[in-house]
Amino acid sequence: MTDRETRHRRWPTVVAGGVAVLATGAAVVAAAGFGGGGSGTPPPVDLPPATARVTHQTMLDSDEEPGELGYAGETVLAGRIAGVVTAMPVQGSLLTRGRAVYRVDDRPVVLLYGSVAAYRDLGPGVRGRDVHQLEANLGALGYHGFTVDDAYSPATAAAVRRWQDDAGLPRTGRVELGRVLFAPGPVRIAAVTAGVNQSTGGGQEVLRYTGTGREVSVTLDVSKQRLARAGVRVRVRLPAGQEVAGRVERVASEVEQPTSADAEPETRIQAVVGLDDDAAAAGIEAAFVSVVFTAGEHRDVLAVPVQALVALAEGGYGLEVVDGPATRYVPVRTGLFANGRVEVSGTGVREGLLVGVPR
Repeated sequence: MTDRETRHRRWPTVVAGGVAVLATGAAVVAAAGFGGGGSGTPPPVDLPPATARVTHQTMLDSDEEPGELGYAGETVLAGRIAGVVTAMPVQGSLLTRGRAVYRVDDRPVVLLYGSVAAYRDLGPGVRGRDVHQLEANLGALGYHGFTVDDAYSPATAAAVRRWQDDAGLPRTGRVELGRVLFAPGPVRIAAVTAGVNQSTGGGQEVLRYTGTGREVSVTLDVSKQRLARAGVRVRVRLPAGQEVAGRVERVASEVEQPTSADAEPETRIQAVVGLDDDAAAAGIEAAFVSVVFTAGEHRDVLAVPVQALVALAEGGYGLEVVDGPATRYVPVRTGLFANGRVEVSGTGVREGLLVGVPR
């Protein structure tokens, strides 16, 4: 055994969970003349208490976490039109462009599509993105005769009067604040919070709505933040056992305040996962599901148990190779850590190699 190997035997350190710790019961020095008797016979070598083979495999850094399946983005709708509520939708109903969301004084508040929330009255002379999306909706509903742009022109007002006539609204050519709800697309009624015969118009909550897309919310410990990155592919296991592919759409950190005075605030990671196929969750209003995250995947690599890693005296990691009645150390480079194993590479490291695993 060389002087280099003897140095490794003098100060081996085992690695548990990726963290180096000093091993108890250091290996006996194998070189003759160091601690041996005077007969010239080398002392026996302390073989490791357990061994493992270097394997050739695909390494997956994955984890399965519980999540909650629901609908995307709940939003509160405030009542801006003064009057008495005369009709409300049924919870769970789906509404599309041009449909009445609810009715005040038997006149509809209408759903239109757009990314800009309604925030002012619209009429001749007004300009802006909200005007553009109003005109785009009029065109989609079959009302024409104007240019779709940012300017509310007399031609726009004429089209609005035709729409108002068909909807049972006063033919003013203006759209007052609260008469339309601009949403990115079709909506689902999540909750109804105002009742028929109730007065409205002061900005109080009338109902809550969501989009029609499905999403899964997952809460993770900070230690697992590597799993949830925007764009990461996942697999969602639904209650009946079927799996559907998905993608992490957004991630945020949230601080949970303690329930007792002597506890510390705790940071959690909130991940929102979108499904590739919403139809796979058809008929499920809400449910607990399992989400399988894969943070890393390395194909065709060599791997050993994490406990087999030894921190070498001169730095870096190595493996204690068992060669018959003797052992030797070889340095290695580490790669992906996952599920109690670690990817390794280096000169002399090959599939089937027998290495020591300290207990």
